[in-house]
Amino acid sequence: MGVDRRRFLREGLLFNATLVSAVIFPADGAAGAGKAGAATGAFALDEITIDALQERFASGALSATGVVDAYLLRVKAIDAAGPTLKSVLELNPDARSIAHELDRERATIKGPLHGVPVLIKDNIETGDRTHTTAGSLALLGAPAPRDAPIVARLRAAGAVILGKSNLSEWANIRSTRSTSGWSARGGRTRNPYALDRNTSGSSSGSGAAVAANLCTVAIGTETDGSIVSPSSINGIVGIKPTVGLASRTGIIPIAHTQDTPGPMTRTVRDAAIVLGVIAGADPEDSATAASEGHIHADYTQFLDRDGLRGARIGVARNYFGTLDGVDAVINVALAILRNAGAILVDPADLPNMDKLADPELIVLLTELKADLDVYLQQRGGDVRSLQELIAFNERFRAREMPYFGQDLFIKAQAKGPLSNPEYLEALTTCKRISRTEGIDAVMDRERLDAIVAPTDALAWIADYLLGDHAIASSSSAAAVAGYPSITVPAGFVSGLPVGVSFFGRAWSEPTLLRIAFAFEQASLARRPPTFPASIGQRG
Repeated sequence: MGVDRRRFLREGLLFNATLVSAVIFPADGAAGAGKAGAATGAFALDEITIDALQERFASGALSATGVVDAYLLRVKAIDAAGPTLKSVLELNPDARSIAHELDRERATIKGPLHGVPVLIKDNIETGDRTHTTAGSLALLGAPAPRDAPIVARLRAAGAVILGKSNLSEWANIRSTRSTSGWSARGGRTRNPYALDRNTSGSSSGSGAAVAANLCTVAIGTETDGSIVSPSSINGIVGIKPTVGLASRTGIIPIAHTQDTPGPMTRTVRDAAIVLGVIAGADPEDSATAASEGHIHADYTQFLDRDGLRGARIGVARNYFGTLDGVDAVINVALAILRNAGAILVDPADLPNMDKLADPELIVLLTELKADLDVYLQQRGGDVRSLQELIAFNERFRAREMPYFGQDLFIKAQAKGPLSNPEYLEALTTCKRISRTEGIDAVMDRERLDAIVAPTDALAWIADYLLGDHAIASSSSAAAVAGYPSITVPAGFVSGLPVGVSFFGRAWSEPTLLRIAFAFEQASLARRPPTFPASIGQRG
C-alpha cells in the first residue's frame, strides 16, 4: 500500500515492455501478433485471478495501467487478429486513463476490484464513450446516458471497464434459427477451444473472452441459459443469480420474470467476489425488493474447501443420456463429490421439464413486447418500439439478417398485454412446473442442499444455414423459476469443455458457492484454450 507514484510508473513501464514482448513475440516462436501461433504464446497474465492482481498491485509488481495495456495488446493479438475470436465488440477508449487514475489512488483502495479490468456484455448500459446496442445496428449511435446500476457498482469497487463484449444479437431472442454468438455489429464469436465451433449464447463474447484471458472477469446476462451455457461451452465459471439479487435497470430486456446479470470468471472465488459487488437493491427494479436479507457484500465468506462434507446433492438424471462422453465426465464429477463427503441422492429427477418449453416461450415473447417497448421509449433514439425495430431490420436486411430472420420478434409483436389470459395462464404454469412441482418439491422431498446436472452437451459446429443445434441443456428449471445456478468446469471431451451445474432454491447462492468451490478445488478441471481450428487439430 505504501508504494510511491514514481515506483508505480517505473514498474508499469517495465511491465508494459515485458508484456509487449510476451504477446508479440510468443514463446512458441510464432512470427508475430498477426499469426495464429501468437495465441498460444506465453502471456504474463494467463489465468490470473483478482486476488493475484491485488497482491501484485499492493507490492508494486504490477500497475493497473500496465495490466490494461497488456489486455489491450492481448485483444489486438488474439481477438482482432490471430485466431480472430471476435469476442470483444468495442474497447473503452478511456480504459487506460481510468487505470492510470486508479494507480494514483492506490493508497486508498476503492474496493475489491480496484484496477481490475472487466468486460461488459453489450446489452448492459455504460455511461461512457462505448455503445450499448445488444449487437444491433438499430441502437448504434449515441452512447447510453448513464451507467446501469451494476456497472456503477463495479466502478465504485474500482473496476476498469475495458470494453463491451460481443453477444448473440438481442440476447438470442430474434429468431428460432439464430447462430449463437453472431451480431450484426460484431460478426460471429469463435470458440477458443475449436474455432469452427459455437460459443453458445447469448453471453458468448463474455465467455470466450474470459476463457481466452482477454480480461480478468466479465459480466453476462441470462434469461434462460445465456450465462451458464456459454460458461460451460467455454470452460469457465458462470453464476446466474436469483432474479432480484442484482439490478436489471439499464439492461436491454427480454423478460422481467427471468432476466438477470451475473459474473463470468475463471474461478469460483473470482465469481464470488464479483457477485458481492453487483448484488444490491435498486428502487428502479421492483424485483430487487425481495432481496432484502438475502444480499451479502462478501460472498467469499462462504467458500470452503471442505464444503462438500455432509452436503445432500440430488442428481437430476433426466439431463443425462445425450452424449456418452459428457455422461462420463459428469459421472467422474459425481465420484469427486462423493469422495469429498457429499451425500448423493441419485436419481433426483425434476418432473415435467419437457412441458415447460411452450408456456415459457409465451411468457418470454409477451414480456419481450412489453418490456422492450418501455426500454426503447425511455432510451430514445430512432427506434422506439419493437414494431419499429422489426421495420428497421427489414430496411437493413442485408446487414441485419444475412443468415437468419426475426420470426420471434414478429410473434412477440403479435402478443397481447401483460393482462392477457394466455400470458397469465402460461406464467402460472411456468411457476408451478419449475418451482412448486419442480425444484422446491424435489429438494423438500429429498432434503437437498442442491441439485447437480450436466450444464450442456458439447459445443456444436457453427452453422449459418441451419442455425444452432445444441442438443441438451439443464438451464431451464432454474431460469424459469428465477432461482440461482452455478456452472463449473468438469472436464473435456475431444478437447471441448464440459461444465457441471449446481442449482437450488431462491437466494441459495451461499450454499451453491460453498458446494461449487469445494468441487472446483477437488477437481481442478479448468485449463486454458489453445485455439485449434477444429477438434482434430488441437495441440
